[in-house]
Amino acid sequence: MENPTVGSLRVRLLLLMLFVLVATGGLAAWLAAGAIKQRFEQYLVSRQQASEVRRDLLATVLPEILANHYAATRNWEEVVEAVRYFAELTDERIILADVQGEVIADTADDPALVPGVAGDTDALPLLVDGEVIGALRIPPLPPVRNTASERAYIAQVNRSLLIAVSVAGGLAIVLTLALSHGILSRVQALTTAVRAMARGDLSQRVQNGADDELGQLAYAFNSMADNLARIEQLRRNMVSDVAHELRTPLSNICGYLEAIQDGIVQPTPEVVASLYEEAVLLHRLINDLQELAVAEAGQLRLSRQRVAIGDVVDRSVQVVQGRINGRYTITTALAPDLPDLYIDAERIGQVLRNLLNNAVEYALPGGAIVVGGRQINGEVHVNVYNEGSGIPPEHLPNVFERFYRVDDSRARTTGGNGLGLAIVKQLVEAHGGRVWAESVPGQYANFFFALPLDKPSSPV
Repeated sequence: MENPTVGSLRVRLLLLMLFVLVATGGLAAWLAAGAIKQRFEQYLVSRQQASEVRRDLLATVLPEILANHYAATRNWEEVVEAVRYFAELTDERIILADVQGEVIADTADDPALVPGVAGDTDALPLLVDGEVIGALRIPPLPPVRNTASERAYIAQVNRSLLIAVSVAGGLAIVLTLALSHGILSRVQALTTAVRAMARGDLSQRVQNGADDELGQLAYAFNSMADNLARIEQLRRNMVSDVAHELRTPLSNICGYLEAIQDGIVQPTPEVVASLYEEAVLLHRLINDLQELAVAEAGQLRLSRQRVAIGDVVDRSVQVVQGRINGRYTITTALAPDLPDLYIDAERIGQVLRNLLNNAVEYALPGGAIVVGGRQINGEVHVNVYNEGSGIPPEHLPNVFERFYRVDDSRARTTGGNGLGLAIVKQLVEAHGGRVWAESVPGQYANFFFALPLDKPSSPV
């Protein structure tokens, strides 16, 4: 069944087209009819003026010519032939009468012109040897306004305009229906997909073949659907991962406590230390989740001040180097002229420590771990490089998502909770910066973050 909203849209488009057609067609017909009537009246006026000129000319020369014909032949037939010749030549009506006033010839063929003879028209006498033998009348044309011929002509023009507007209207309706069908079928497909998505079906996609506004809308919808599907999958993974991360230390704590309660295990310092480590893992996971939530909500407070980024790097390297017990050597390769940055030193130190801990987890035994930094185009770029297994290209866009793991089994055995890189991304973006990663699988991974040189207009 067709969607009523789409149907009403089709009706509104059709009514709008009809309104525009009637308005523009009526206006055009009115203007055209007025213009044609004006031109027609101008033609009639000019015709009448030309007729008056011809009548004056005929009145001057024709009586003498006709009188000479009659004097030469004493016969009205040749005079009548001459009258018809001049009438045809000048397109004027000529009436010839004898001395008794009886009409001998009348060149009017149109009965509609007969009423024009009723006007008071002076007769032109025909003189032969000073004697009146007849009279000549050249009546004027009928009045130019509101004549039957004018009304008939205007009516014919109006009928032609009405037919033209009707034909144009029919074509416009057909084209509107065809065009609206193509457009509204795409709108209906998009509406159906949106409704299905609202019911939870995130697999909906629409065709976006045309490169127009609807095609761009379809592309935006498909992109949104892809993002929603990805976010939904991440949400499910996050719930599963959080449950797993919480379950493991909680199970260990509960197991130890039950064993102690049952007298199976004694609360020795070693057991208490193990319980403490599990509690610390829980505490760290909860803190990381809370910090991510605050950062994603835009409520993270930063204590900014001018800081030498090299000092932040050195402190972070010392902290991580002391924790890995000499298993790796972390080196630095910072440009000597790096400017001070307006940052929260503690938060950026946390970013560096998270990146270094990630590098330590995935570096090859004895592999190099290097922290670099340089200034590029109004930013300071800092990177943490490690030789190791690297990251497959298809995973690079997602490595900064929470709980995202390239290798699930290895991440859990090494104790990572999958939140370190997500926190890196949020903390750097809170400073107005950006993060990205580069890698060659089997050789290295290189994580970058860029911080702006300029002080923000309204510090967070």
